[in-house]
Amino acid sequence: MDDKWSSALRSLIAIPTYNERENISELIANIFRVVLTTDLLVIDDNSPDGTGQIVDDIAARDPRVKALHRPGKLGLGTAYVRGFQYAIENGYDLVFEMDADFSHDPKYLPAILQMSEQADLVIGSRYVHGGGTANWSWVRKFISGGGNTFARTLLGIPTHDCTGGYRCYRTTALRTIDLSLIRAQGYAFQVEMAYIFWKRGYRVREVPIIFEDRRVGKSKMSRKIFIEAFRWVLATRLRGDPAVRAVPPNNPPASGPVYPSAEGAPSQSRI
Repeated sequence: MDDKWSSALRSLIAIPTYNERENISELIANIFRVVLTTDLLVIDDNSPDGTGQIVDDIAARDPRVKALHRPGKLGLGTAYVRGFQYAIENGYDLVFEMDADFSHDPKYLPAILQMSEQADLVIGSRYVHGGGTANWSWVRKFISGGGNTFARTLLGIPTHDCTGGYRCYRTTALRTIDLSLIRAQGYAFQVEMAYIFWKRGYRVREVPIIFEDRRVGKSKMSRKIFIEAFRWVLATRLRGDPAVRAVPPNNPPASGPVYPSAEGAPSQSRI
């Protein structure tokens, strides 16, 4: 266990799953080898391989593990939004995003948490000094690096890794966003959240990680996901994003220090 993990902030790790029975048990065990004082929410989209049942069995033995079952494959973005809502509803201070396939190594969790002391969004980054990718073909490196450059250039996002999905959000910031307006999935979802946080003046930081290919199972990256991200970036460049300015209904910002926002909306931080 890493002694840098603070118990002062209540944290939730949200992990979407679809056909991850070969990974999920070991991943949960590895997470709890690194940190003890966190909860874990698995959002399973009715995996045909029985992933959801495996998580239910673990949750029955360990109260830190929660399972949320959805009726079918509803998309990565909606899974994370549901995880954010769960974190807000249950009083967590921080909510992490993490893949179930070991491409996001749990060993980076303490570093991401430490950076969250001075940020509203922390991204585990492949494209800052010390970060990188392992076991990737040149084609995948080209697609990922090119996608980041494309999104950053067109939208002006200063974040180096705006498609990365290993993240930590402060729920005080998430509460000020109308999450019902988030429509993007896949890579586009990650870009959209980075864009919203930047445009609203929230503190976004990056910590280096080495991203590895999944150990077992089939990659969920597809041409459809890539095309959606491309189209979302173009549409946002032309029309903007409604979630940047919208205020969530019946969900006022939590109290906390306020600092200037790029869009004129208050930016909240829990120190």
